[in-house]
Amino acid sequence: MASSPLSRRSFLTAGVASAGVVSAGVLSKALFAQEISQSPQTIAGFDQTQTTIDETQVWEPFTDRKIRVGIAGYGLCQFGAAFSFQDHPNVEIVAVTDLIPERCAGLAKACRCAKTYPSLEEMVQNDSIEAVFLATDAANHANHAILSMNAGKHVASAVPAVLGNLEDADRLFETVKSRGLSYMMFETSAFRDDAFASRQIYKAGGFGKMVFTEGEYYHYYGTPLPSFREWRTGLPPLYYPTHATGYYTCVTGNSFVEVSCFGNRGIVPQYQAENNVYKNPFGTEVALMRTSEGGMARMTVSRDTPGGGCEAGRNRGQKGVYIDHFETEIPEVEDFVKTLNILKPSLPPGVDAGGHGGSHGYLMAEFIDALLRERKPLIDIATALNTTVCGIVAHHSALKDGELMKIPQYRFE
Repeated sequence: MASSPLSRRSFLTAGVASAGVVSAGVLSKALFAQEISQSPQTIAGFDQTQTTIDETQVWEPFTDRKIRVGIAGYGLCQFGAAFSFQDHPNVEIVAVTDLIPERCAGLAKACRCAKTYPSLEEMVQNDSIEAVFLATDAANHANHAILSMNAGKHVASAVPAVLGNLEDADRLFETVKSRGLSYMMFETSAFRDDAFASRQIYKAGGFGKMVFTEGEYYHYYGTPLPSFREWRTGLPPLYYPTHATGYYTCVTGNSFVEVSCFGNRGIVPQYQAENNVYKNPFGTEVALMRTSEGGMARMTVSRDTPGGGCEAGRNRGQKGVYIDHFETEIPEVEDFVKTLNILKPSLPPGVDAGGHGGSHGYLMAEFIDALLRERKPLIDIATALNTTVCGIVAHHSALKDGELMKIPQYRFE
């Protein structure tokens, strides 16, 4: 269930809905067509493909069943084809869609798919599609997920799960619960080498309680990146928190319960309140959070500090720390952790690990494996929202000069 003492509506006054970005209802074709048609740009993270794989953990098929997938979205990041659904031996891409015809054709070619639809609304009516991957605009991830699930489809979504709106979070959570379908958010930090290793160590008890986690996402936006209805322009940094917050939630499966956050009023024009639809004055936000296991976390997202771009994190537990590798001064813990296999296993043949630290292929493979085995995916709806919503509350704390605020909790009873 979702639980919070906060008034959802009080957060909307400075959030996405009131700022003029569409966040309720399905967008029409006419509105989508206003998005700038452009050539793909180099996006930070896509070039980060280095990863360490244990080649002895060979992927083995256990079924010949194919999950029938529909893919939506081929915008600036061309995410629709970036996660290698088209290369997985247990996937059949049934159809693709993008409301801009040129992009739809490009997505169809990249995914080697003959069937296209002019809109997501029409594609989800195809009864042969079992699951949908949403690579659409962030402001409508929740709307599109709800639309797809109401049509009976499992959903995988690019990040964030929702954009700046707690009511969207509640609607999405209740839809997933009531429909009984699978939902997974594709948070790339979850399958970066350090986070993957930390998760294996944490699950095995090698950290004990996590005392302190740092997460950092530095991506300089000196000039606004083109986006539908300018949703990226001046976006509050912690409305897009998951590449930082995932270093805790996607490692431990736990959540953040309260936050105090400060923002820096920078000099980049788009991060001045009069220049963006969010009325956001901050280009950098730093949040101090309390975790559900009683530890602490510092989460930073910066858009206006040039140089040193990264998605990174560090974990410090009762028994040891993981920075670039696991360290401890407790001999028996060190010996125990050495027995663990903390390397990522091989992917299915033909599937590339991809960008963002070799995470793309692993996220897709996790989603497909969860569907095939009828199990909960790693970043399910509860973890997805616990990774995302903390940033929404953090931004509002920054607007109130660091006021300590409670964070809604999403969990299944």
